[in-house]
Order: sequence, then C-alpha cells, then structure tokens
Amino acid sequence: MCSQKTLLRIFNKGVTFPSKQHEIVHKITQNLINSSNHNYFKPNNTELHSMISYITPHVTYCVLSDPILQPHSCLTFFHFLKTQHSDISLKPDLKAHLILISRLFEARKFATMKSILNGVVNDSEIRCPVSGIVDLVDEFEPHFVEKLFDMLFRVCSDNRLFEEAIRVYDYAEEKGLVIEERSCFVLLMALKRCREVELCLRFFRRMVESDGIEIRVQSLTLVVDVLCRKGEVEKAKELMDELVGKGMVKPTVFTYNTLLNAYVGRKDQKGVDEILRLMEKEQVVFSVATYSILIQWYSISSNIEEAEKIFEEMRQRNMPMDVYVYSSMISWNCRLGNMKRAFALFDEMTQRDIAPNAHTYGALIGGVCKAGQMEAAEILLEEMQSKGLDLNLVIFNTMIDGYCKRGMMDEALKLQAIMEKKGLNSDVFTYNILANGLCKLHRFDEAKCILNSMAEKGVEPNVVTFTTFIEIYCKEGNLAEAERFFMDMEKRGKVPNIVTYNTLIDAYCKKEKVKQAHTVKSEMINKGFLPDVYTYSSLIHGECIVGRVDDALKLFNEMGLKGIAGNVATYTSIISGLSKEGRADEAFKLYDEMMKMGLTPDDRVFAALVGSLHKPLTHADLKQNE
Repeated sequence: MCSQKTLLRIFNKGVTFPSKQHEIVHKITQNLINSSNHNYFKPNNTELHSMISYITPHVTYCVLSDPILQPHSCLTFFHFLKTQHSDISLKPDLKAHLILISRLFEARKFATMKSILNGVVNDSEIRCPVSGIVDLVDEFEPHFVEKLFDMLFRVCSDNRLFEEAIRVYDYAEEKGLVIEERSCFVLLMALKRCREVELCLRFFRRMVESDGIEIRVQSLTLVVDVLCRKGEVEKAKELMDELVGKGMVKPTVFTYNTLLNAYVGRKDQKGVDEILRLMEKEQVVFSVATYSILIQWYSISSNIEEAEKIFEEMRQRNMPMDVYVYSSMISWNCRLGNMKRAFALFDEMTQRDIAPNAHTYGALIGGVCKAGQMEAAEILLEEMQSKGLDLNLVIFNTMIDGYCKRGMMDEALKLQAIMEKKGLNSDVFTYNILANGLCKLHRFDEAKCILNSMAEKGVEPNVVTFTTFIEIYCKEGNLAEAERFFMDMEKRGKVPNIVTYNTLIDAYCKKEKVKQAHTVKSEMINKGFLPDVYTYSSLIHGECIVGRVDDALKLFNEMGLKGIAGNVATYTSIISGLSKEGRADEAFKLYDEMMKMGLTPDDRVFAALVGSLHKPLTHADLKQNE
C-alpha cells in the first residue's frame, strides 16, 4: 500500500503552499500529536477558529496524510471538520475521505473504515460517490483498491443502492479486481429482502460465470429459495443440478430442505420422492426441519401412519423436538378427529417443557369445536389466556363457528362482542359464520342484518356472503331477490361457485321451475363447474315433483355413469317419485341398492315404499300386466 510520504506526494503534487498554511498544518499536526491536547479541537477554542479561514482542502490532505500522525488523531481532525456546519468549504471532500480510509486500512481499523465509507455513500453533498472514487484510486496500491471496492460494494448493498453496487462490481470486473463471495452474498440477501427477484437471479448468474468467485452453498441455497418462492421449483432444481454437475458446490441439508418444502407446498409427490432419493444417495442427515416438512407432507397426504413413523424416528434419534413439530402433529390429528392422540401429544410436549404456542392451542380448539365439545374449547381458551398467549382472529372465528354449528347463537354473538372489545375487528369470515348460523335456525332477518352491517364496517363481501344472501331469499321464497343478488354478484366481480349455483338450482326445483334449474346447470358447466351429488339430487327432486319420473331416472343413471354416488337425499327423491306412480318394484330395487351402499333411509323412504304397495294401478299398468 502507499506510504504516507507517497500520499503527501500524490495529493500535494503541483501545489504551492503559502507560509501561513505551512504554519497551520504544522500547528494542527503538533496539537494532534499531543493527545492530551485534544481539547484544542473543541468548538470554544478561539485560536483554532481564527485559523479556520486558512484551512483549505490541501491543508486537510496534508494533515490527514502526515506519516507522523496516528489514525485516531486523523479521525479527531476529520470529525472536527465535519462538525463545522457554518462553513461548507471546510467539509472533507471525497479525496479527504479516501485519504482517511487508506490510513484506517493500513491500521486495520476495518469497522471504522466501513463507517466512514457508509457516510460517503449516504452524504447528499457528495454526488456520484462511486464514479468519484473510481476517478481517484489510480494512484493507490492495487491491494488497497481491491479491498476498498469490496467494502464499497458491501456498503452499497447494505444501503440498498443496488445500481451503485452493480457499478462497483462492473468496475472491479473490468480492472481484474475480486469482489469476495461473502460480499456478493450480502447483495443477494439484500435483493431477496427487497423482492428484487430478477436482479437477484441475474447477479447470481454473473457470479456463476465469473472465474474469480468460488460459489458457496449459502448463496446457492438463497437463490434456490428465491426461485421456489417465485413458484419456479423446477428451475431451482435445475440450477442446483447444474452447479453440482460442474463440481462448483455441494448442497447441504438446508438446500435440500428448501426444495423439499417447495414440493410439499405444491403437493408434488414426484418432486418429494426425487429430493428424498438425492438426500439418501448423498447421505445427507435429516435435520429437525426435514422431519417437520415430512410430517407436514404425510399429514397433507392423509397418511398419518407415516407421519407417526417419522415422529417416532425423531424420538429414536433423540432429535430436539420443538413446538413446531408437536404443533404440526397435533394439528393434523385434530383435523382427522383423532382428539385422544392430539391431547396425548399435547401432554407429552408440556412434560418435555416445550411451551405450546397460539398455533398449538388453535389446533386443539379447532378439533374440539369440530367435535361439538364447546365446553372443552372454553377451558382451552381460558388456559391459553392464563399463559399470556394472545387470542387471534382465527381462534375467535373457530370458537364462533363452533357455537354456531351447535345452534348456540347467543354465545356466538357474545363472543364476537368480546373479540371486538379486545381490538380485533370482525372480518368477512366472522360475518359469514354468524349469518350461516342464523340461517340454520331460520332467523333470516337477523342474518340479513349481520351481512348488511359488513358494509357499514367497511368489510368487503366475498362469494360466500353473496351465496348466503341468495340462500336466505331462496328459503324465504323470494326468487326475484335471489336472482337480483346473483346478477349483482357477477357485476361486482365475485365469481359464483358450485354452492351458489346449487342453491339456485335447488330453489328453482322446489318452486317447480325445473326448466330454469336446468338452464342454471348449463351455465354452471359452461363456467367450468362440474355438477355434483347436490346438483343432481336437486334436479331429480324437481323432476319427481312435476311428475317426470323417467327424466329423473335418466339423471340418476347419468350420475352413475359420471361416477357420482348418490346420497340419502338422492335415493329418497327417486324412491318417492317411483312410489307415487305405483312403481313399487323399481322403488324397492333402489331401496336395496341404498342399503348396500350403507345409507340409512329415513321415515320418508319407508312411507313412500308403503304407499307404493297401495297405489292403484293405472291403465298403462293394467295393459302391461295383460
């Protein structure tokens, strides 16, 4: 690196100093050497202030580059100049900053050096700092220049000055200087945090194609994660394979976990199997995160047995179980209704001093609410509060839904009021849950009030909201209003779902408007929705009501051809229709079929069958018997 004498020669070349300035340089230098006299640079020093007008940039350069001064003394003088707000001409310029940085580099004061460089790139009075530094560094020794630009690259990255960082990289590449891979990782991380995905990917490709950068697995894993989050999992896998194939990097368990998690999120069985095969081939030891991902995968696949095997394997390997592993196992057992197992896991985690979190309690509360055990849900809610865990909107909505399903509307509405007192505003799900609960109890006016209050609270209705309104008006027999809501729904950009269509179809059929019901079915198919058992059951019921039993049978057979199994409502409608026409043999045949399917007939079926035996034969029946 350049010596201080060389610095003096470089920055003072061709400059003639008046004797007064020589005197000032000498006086400042002597006072700086005398460390006990640092008070000399306090704002109230009248002698120093009398000399301020003679401190030119060249005086500054001379003082900062004087070989007899220690770096800390140079800093004292530098900070004195920085604090002279009244005189802009005294402020250290870019050249002064560089001289000081070079002195700090020689003294290995890297943290201070970075702090000064950070001030340069954030100083609004120093325009185009990167270009300016490029113009000034030619006289410096290459090793210092390389380290300077590496640090400048990091500083620009930290400050999210991505264009400036790329300029630094371009200059370094042009001059054959090396930007360290760790510094490149700093830029990649900053780009990822700022969601500058394309720039992040382009820069990593430059890193890969550069001869001077050795790619570390951390950088690869970061870019693989960026691609996976973007939904380009195949590209991420191809990138990993490319770098492995070139012998540039060896993936770690973190890299494989990133891909594994992405494939699990996409429910991609082939992708999951491929990553597990690679991990086995490379003898990569599973981490806690790997096991957590696999537990999630087998749970999503409803393969709880495999999830339990993975969980047991963790135990056997004495893996450090955490709250996320237990919460995942508890959650999936709750979803499958295995509440005994879920509570056993909950007890086990507390015995291991693993504190349950809001997600753990939320899963248990959801499970017991689904089972209709609201008293147990209340106990869990109280326990959760006693442990200082915040109740979130999801847990409140789960509890409200549990009350609504049990017809406990007063409790549900009270809980909504408590929730809002706690500062949690009801969302569209809260309103929909309450409205549906009221509908089941035929409290239609209250349901409409709940849904109408959404607009007053500024909550945007969704497809469920509109469908609930349509259902209410259909049950009230007001088809005109239901149709109006259906049209308004589409005007407002809310796409009807199959439940919306089925609600209308059912209402038309019950009003004996079967032709309109079929029109809605056709529209539904054109919109990409396939009729389900509820669609066919409604239409079969409608055809039977209007006495077109043969048309109902055609629909029933169409269901079978499409692989749609009938339910109790389907069989009840068709058996009732056949029974009314005295077609007892056909009715009893369907009854037997219903029983073989494990469906439990209700009183309507038995009444219809009995009625079919006493139905007088029609003229057509007598002729057929003859």
